[in-house]
Amino acid sequence: MENITVLIVDDSSVMRKIVERSLRQAGLEIGRVLEASNGLEALAVLNQQKVNLVLCDINMPAMDGLEFVKQLPSVENAKGVPVVMITTEGSESHVVQALSAGARGYIRKPFTADQVKEHILPVLAGNL
Repeated sequence: MENITVLIVDDSSVMRKIVERSLRQAGLEIGRVLEASNGLEALAVLNQQKVNLVLCDINMPAMDGLEFVKQLPSVENAKGVPVVMITTEGSESHVVQALSAGARGYIRKPFTADQVKEHILPVLAGNL
């Protein structure tokens, strides 16, 4: 698992940087990090770029994370790309919605680098 390309989707640029830093602190060999501030931007990025992993917030303007995950199968470059939700939404119903929409994992904010590693390594192992 080296030099993976990650797309981080969050409407907060600060949170995108925190997620990226946590990935690197977790010891994951990140090659490129792409960013989008909502689901619509993320779909546009995925139409242009291949990625190995998407980390996505739920609450965002224009297109939220749940709708993004539902739209993902329509993007040729994104077929089979795992999505892990990273969000403050802690309710069980949001977890169920995200997983039933196609997400492969779920990390609640705030999180540590160890939690990121614990949730993301199994997802990547099943895809690379």
